[in-house]
This record gives sequence, structure tokens and C-alpha cells, in this order.
Amino acid sequence: MSDKAVCFGKPGLPGGWPWPEVLKIIPASLRQLLGGLPAPMLSQLEEIRLRQNRPLILAFAGGDRFLDSRGGLVGSPNAAYLVSADDINRTLQLISNSSIYAVEEDLRNGYITLPGGHRVGVTGKVVLDGGRVRSLKYISGFNVRISRDIKGIAQKVIPFIWDRRNGRTYHTLIFSPPRCGKTTLLRDVIRQLSNGVAELGIPGMNVGVVDERSEIAGCFRGVPSLDIGLRADVLDGCPKAEGMMMLLRAMSPAVLATDEIGRPEDVAALEEVFSAGVSVLTTVHGSSPGELASRPGLQGLFRLRIIERLVLLGRSAGPGTLEKIFNGKTLQPLEVR
Repeated sequence: MSDKAVCFGKPGLPGGWPWPEVLKIIPASLRQLLGGLPAPMLSQLEEIRLRQNRPLILAFAGGDRFLDSRGGLVGSPNAAYLVSADDINRTLQLISNSSIYAVEEDLRNGYITLPGGHRVGVTGKVVLDGGRVRSLKYISGFNVRISRDIKGIAQKVIPFIWDRRNGRTYHTLIFSPPRCGKTTLLRDVIRQLSNGVAELGIPGMNVGVVDERSEIAGCFRGVPSLDIGLRADVLDGCPKAEGMMMLLRAMSPAVLATDEIGRPEDVAALEEVFSAGVSVLTTVHGSSPGELASRPGLQGLFRLRIIERLVLLGRSAGPGTLEKIFNGKTLQPLEVR
């Protein structure tokens, strides 16, 4: 059976459902298995884990489930479908369009981003060149992370990051453990600031977006496939430090947004942005302000007390739960209703 020949639709799926992009890189045999799942369950899917000679695992907010050879969900790994070497090879062929050289740069980073902002993590044998990662070979596993575009999730956050008195956006850092919706929230903040929020007196403003991993805007050939608003300008696949300087010089942003800072050059570039009077929106992995402040790459940022708002996401009521918002200068929590 040809991988390209198999396709299926799911009536009743919510708008913006990511299967069109994700299914293209799933081998035909596995598409058939996934196609047997009910639409409400598919809508909750967060990750698809393919590990050679091990069970096929689907990750949901409530935990992992195994998929058997008939497409049913089972609780025991002993009854699960085992991912074969052929499944892995076919997945790699579909992701790379049968040209490993075309994705060699992505393999060096350990992931490949699909149109729509979905990310495929890759594991295998690392090839080194002078002590640096050159590429991967003998690919043995994939983690397909589903990206969701959820409009309106920033409504509770926007009033806390808008400085009404001075008519500007506070320098804001969104943080959480993995799989808690940082990028999804960041995208909606960008969209709302870009379009403007009339009820809060927020005018539409130019937002420069450095999308190094192509997850915020989901660009395809430079054009965003996700809604990031009317006035957002995107540098896709660009290193954050360089991209921030490029946008600062050329696009007159009121706000600069990027995802997952941490390297010293990222922080140095942020300091340049602060000095230019441009507001910053960014994200980072973490679970508490204290943990962030003690991290070597971020210590300088916290020492300068430039970040004005810290937004903590979690999973207490499901992925993307707004847990707390902190005053970035005092690290004291603000009252969130």
C-alpha cells in the first residue's frame, strides 16, 4: 500500500485540527491505526511517540496510552503495536521527502518543524565533527508534538501585561515545565497585541517575531500558516539573537517576541532591545521564579530587574492552565481572577 494513497477525514473535528500536516509524515499503516480513534479523543492528542521495536505510544493530558495492531487503545504495553524498523524508515522518508540532505540542518538540531508549527523530535546515532554535532544517522525514534492554535486563551493575561498608564506592553516572560502551552499562549498574545484590544484601549501595534523553530507562526516558505494578527512581522528559522537585531533595525517593532531563550547571546540581544525602548515577549522552561533567577544563563536578566511580568503556566486544570502571574521586579504574585 502506498503511503501517499491513504487519507481519511474525521467529521466533527474542531477547526484548525492539525491532521493535514501531521498525517503527511505518518506511514500508511500507522495512519490506518490512528484513523480508528474517535474524533473527541484525537482532539486531545498531544504527542505520537515512535520508538523502534517498542510500543506505539499516544500522549494525552491524562497520561500515555498504547495503541494496538487493530487501532484500539490499550493500557498494557504487552498488547501494544510494536513500531518496526520499516515504520521508522518510512516516517523518515516522508518527513524528508526522500532526501535526507534536505533536512540535514534540522537533524543537527534534533528536530524537524512541519507546516503549522508541529515539531518532530528525532533520536538516533549522533555524528560529530570536531566535537560538535554534524547530523544524526541510524534514526531510531520520533516524537511528533501536536501544535494547537487556540484563539482567546490570552484574555486573562493581556490585562496584566499591558501598562495602561504608559500605553505600552510590559516586558514579559512566560514560563512553565514542558507541554504546558507556552508557545500557544505566546502566539495568542502576539495576535491580540498585533490586532489591538479595543475594550482595554490597546491599539494594534507592530510585533516583530523571531521564530527560530518555526513553531510560533508555522511559516511555510516564509508565509505564516497560523494567525498571528494584522501587524506581526516574522523572521522564520532565524537564530534569536541575530533575528532580534534585524527586526529592531528594519521593522520598527513596538514589541519583539521570541520563543525559549536561554543562551548567553539571546540574553545579550534582549538587553539591546530593552535599551531601544521596545517591549519584549518571550518564553523559557521553568517551574518557579526562583529557579529561573538561579539559572546561569538568566541570572544577568534577573539581576537587572528588567522583566516586569512573569506568567506561569501548568497543568492543574489541564494543559495551558494559568497558574500565577508575578511582578517581575519583586517576584511577588499578582492577584489573578
